[in-house]
Amino acid sequence: MARLQLITLGCSKNRVDSEHLLARASEAGWEIVPEGADLATAGVDTVLINTCGFIGDAKEESINVILEAAQARKEGFVKRLLAFGCLSQRYRDELPDLIPEVDRFYSLSESDCLKADLGITDPQPDAEYTGRRLTTPKHVAYLKISEGCDRRCSYCAIPLIRGPHVSVPEEILLREARSLAARGVKELILIAQDTTWYGLDLCGRRTLARLMERLSEIDGIEWIRLHYSYPDAFPEDVLDVMVSNPNICKYIDIPLQHSEDAVLKAMRRSVNGEQTRRLVERFREKVPGVVLRTTMMVGHPGEGEREFEALLDFVKEYRFERLGAFQYSEEEGTWGAAHLKDDIPAEVKQERYDRLMEVQSLISEEYNVSRIGTRERVLVDSFTDGVLVARSQFESPEVDGEILIGDVASLSGLDTAGIIGNFVNVNIKSAGEYDLLAELTR
Repeated sequence: MARLQLITLGCSKNRVDSEHLLARASEAGWEIVPEGADLATAGVDTVLINTCGFIGDAKEESINVILEAAQARKEGFVKRLLAFGCLSQRYRDELPDLIPEVDRFYSLSESDCLKADLGITDPQPDAEYTGRRLTTPKHVAYLKISEGCDRRCSYCAIPLIRGPHVSVPEEILLREARSLAARGVKELILIAQDTTWYGLDLCGRRTLARLMERLSEIDGIEWIRLHYSYPDAFPEDVLDVMVSNPNICKYIDIPLQHSEDAVLKAMRRSVNGEQTRRLVERFREKVPGVVLRTTMMVGHPGEGEREFEALLDFVKEYRFERLGAFQYSEEEGTWGAAHLKDDIPAEVKQERYDRLMEVQSLISEEYNVSRIGTRERVLVDSFTDGVLVARSQFESPEVDGEILIGDVASLSGLDTAGIIGNFVNVNIKSAGEYDLLAELTR
């Protein structure tokens, strides 16, 4: 049996694409080699790399992984090397000459060619295929509800790579979610380039709240978590569902990027600072206890010291429980690259990033400390070095901290293997900037 290793880089949306393709490959007779297996010893026939091409660091990582696999091919450990995904799409004309060791780079429109080269004969269109070979823990799955984006933020190359927004029909998503639930998935994380636009192209209105409600009715699905929201015209019926439905996590991932009008306008974000503030306040008012994860950008053209200081004040005032940041980098083909001068020195961007994250680290720690003494329902992800690793509805996998449950060896009769993927109750005993320590309650 031929052996295939698929390496996934970039975001969770890429991961879903890979999981669909792995399911098809397995059905076609491939033996799947785990992603982390050493190519020198794994006996892999074909390595397939799902690349990321969003920003400079991601592109560099993709190139490095491709070169490592190319070296393994030169040394005879791999027979065939293929690449697809965002980097392959974005630089499909240049890459074959730059890295000739790769047998083929596939653009996003060449999905059928990729499947044919893997011997996949299933004629079902990609948009309707719901098979998945999960690469996440068996109790957690990402559900990609749409593809592409109609927005034109100054810094973002995603519309250039992925094209316009296209929602996955609701019934297909429900069918996929039911299949995942039947296999033991308890938590669905809704993702897209912009989840808040869901439904606009299908029926002329945003139907994210209805989708979340219907997903919550599936037997076995106990948590639904919302990622990649956009602040412009946020569908506030989502907040009503979040309040009334215990299966919807009180958690919103909403990249705001900045707080100041001049910078938001330069970013082409379709919202101003006042609208941003009012939206965050409505989240807090309508969903008491909601946890907000956001992303900020520093060093965008037009961000002077005054705008940056105002951003710091905004973060201090609104105290986001989770906040990440990145520095502006000019991306070829974007509106910003064509119309804005990247005139903020790299050392200034780094200094602003460091200052912002220093402020946020204190806010995050204070939020975690405020939870000491509370009793929380958590989902156990793993058991490592005598510690159960878990999350509450307020922590998303991969991007947030964890709840660590120690001293489980003293609990007689506890099935540490059987508890993974299940819910338990804990008391929070202590906390740091990222993780919390807890003990099981009986």
